[in-house]
Amino acid sequence: MPTNLSNLSFDDTQVAFSSKSDAELYQTYLLFASMNSPSLVGFGTKFVSGALNMGVPIKGIIKHTLFKQFCGGETIEECSQTVQQLAKFNIGTILDYSVEGMKNEKWFDSTTEETILTIHKAAQNRKAIPFCVFKVTGLAATPLLEKVTDELRGKTVNWTAEEKAAYQRVQQRVDKICKTAFENKVRVFIDGEETWIQDAIDALCYDMMEKYNRQECIVYNTFQLYTWDRLGKLKNAAETAKTKSYWLGAKLVRGAYMEKERKRANEMGYKDPIQPNKEASDKDFDAALVFCVENKDYIAICAGTHNEQSSYLLAELMNKHGIAPNHPNFFFAQLFGMSDNISYNLAKAGYNVAKYVPYGPVKAVMPYLFRRAAENTSIAGQTSREFLLVKKELARRKK
Repeated sequence: MPTNLSNLSFDDTQVAFSSKSDAELYQTYLLFASMNSPSLVGFGTKFVSGALNMGVPIKGIIKHTLFKQFCGGETIEECSQTVQQLAKFNIGTILDYSVEGMKNEKWFDSTTEETILTIHKAAQNRKAIPFCVFKVTGLAATPLLEKVTDELRGKTVNWTAEEKAAYQRVQQRVDKICKTAFENKVRVFIDGEETWIQDAIDALCYDMMEKYNRQECIVYNTFQLYTWDRLGKLKNAAETAKTKSYWLGAKLVRGAYMEKERKRANEMGYKDPIQPNKEASDKDFDAALVFCVENKDYIAICAGTHNEQSSYLLAELMNKHGIAPNHPNFFFAQLFGMSDNISYNLAKAGYNVAKYVPYGPVKAVMPYLFRRAAENTSIAGQTSREFLLVKKELARRKK
């Protein structure tokens, strides 16, 4: 059912911050004000890392500032309050176990079981928790995924018996998660990662889709449109899904590894996989939205974006094609603690919206928190958008 897009505005800060009290909003203001200083963020990152490594008792400070802004809690149960608060405003939660840095078989098995716990939690309230998510690097060693990717790209790879057994365990872990999601009718995102392991991740994704996406979309792959080849791969994946009669689940994002990707390509002498500029990324992201909507009969999408223009474009496309704002195969998603002007205004207008809500022990999720702080740091003296929005709402409330 078409909707009236004139009622959709991402400038309405009253709606954007309707869940926050004056005190909470002011705390957010102070946090983003701090993150607007590159030197302060740089110093703070080094200080916090050193303090935690030395056992300095600063966990409480972190938990009530940076952690509180961007994470739901240290455990699934601690996330319950965040889940309930978002649900009050018709915003779903994507539970994201964001522990990083531990790479051994015991940890891979533990991460698998933790992801399965998020699926069981979601099954209890699918409206409040419409998706779960995992990274394949949480279940597998990166060198192993590199070998698989090399082989898929036609390179000669010598496998040891130990490596073959390890990869079979990876396949079993991925299947265990996706089978649990299928049995509980909970949708699951498989996150995108670096290009030198992405082909291995893609292969696992499409095996799971062919197995579990026959009747409805359960498994979603992630398409990072800041790489110049990803739009083409999306179209190829769609053609395969159509031919084999299963749903293609597509989570569309711009991307998250640009500096690392360019540095590696330069050092190893291969073509830079990243788009030449932001405009090219935006163009492909929006083209992907158009393609998915035009092929809605066998593609389910989630637009993971903090870009207002792309969010509005998807709303327009849905309206043009007669797709109801709450159609189950169309979702918008943003990170918890960011872009509330997009999330809350879309939700108020009746669209399906979900927030990525990371959780895990404070020390273990610090790499994630440092990335969020870096993203919100001002560039060349420009105040971050998040800070401006909070500042605007504080001024409105004072009036």
